[in-house]
Amino acid sequence: MKVSPPTPSSVAGGRILVTLAAVVWLLGTAVGTGILGEGGVESQAGGLLSDHATLIAPHGPAFSVWLVIYVGMAGYVVWQWLPRATTSVWASATRVPAAIALALNGIWLQAAFAGLLGVSVLVMAGILVSLCWIVAIGKQLPKEGRQELVWVQVTCGLYLGWICVATVANVAAWLVDLGVPPTGENAVGLTVVMLLVVVVLAAVVLRSTTMVGFQIGFTCTVAWGLAWVGVARLTGQLISAPVGWAAVTAAGLVLVVGTIRVVQRLGSAKARPAQRSVPQG
Repeated sequence: MKVSPPTPSSVAGGRILVTLAAVVWLLGTAVGTGILGEGGVESQAGGLLSDHATLIAPHGPAFSVWLVIYVGMAGYVVWQWLPRATTSVWASATRVPAAIALALNGIWLQAAFAGLLGVSVLVMAGILVSLCWIVAIGKQLPKEGRQELVWVQVTCGLYLGWICVATVANVAAWLVDLGVPPTGENAVGLTVVMLLVVVVLAAVVLRSTTMVGFQIGFTCTVAWGLAWVGVARLTGQLISAPVGWAAVTAAGLVLVVGTIRVVQRLGSAKARPAQRSVPQG
């Protein structure tokens, strides 16, 4: 995929698009956190989005990761309006998928607040796709510096990693809403399968990119989310030792895979200059 250099019109239009998406995101956040309206998302939909509604729901403190992700998202929006972003191919190429991910975050919060769990699953799938789009675009782009590293790579990695865990948790809540029992042998088996899906998905995503900043952020939030699932099942209101230990194991596997990928990438990056310096005989 060829990435075209930014033009004045595309920069202006892209900045407006990202800003409008940020407005949708902020309005959704105000509703989802209870700033506008009564209660937050966790108290809606019959409590199915609480940390003890399903076997794969992370423990409450896990959701504090949103603060870090939101700082990155806000930083991305502000970065778009800085002079450096005017000529940045990273800023230009990622505006559309980033705007989609921003807006859908706000829409998800409103759908969840309204108790529309089926809709919320579809919206979260859209977030997942838009973030994977950014990863695909990043493969084609040259390094530019710390700004694209922080506001695109790390932020996207943190966001996508958490969404991988949140998506399966959202699906589980939706299934319970449809009448699937939240506990029992079948629920335990299904939850373990879901945890395996997250691990496999994480391994595929990590293997698909060489962006170190993304890999670090992604690994951290996937492992974070899975670890808190383990904590919730081992010490929370809804206890399940098999799920708890499976989640802890899954978190460890993701950390190992992510660390290996980062070390491999850093090693290959150091090897290239050395190879170029070898005199040709």
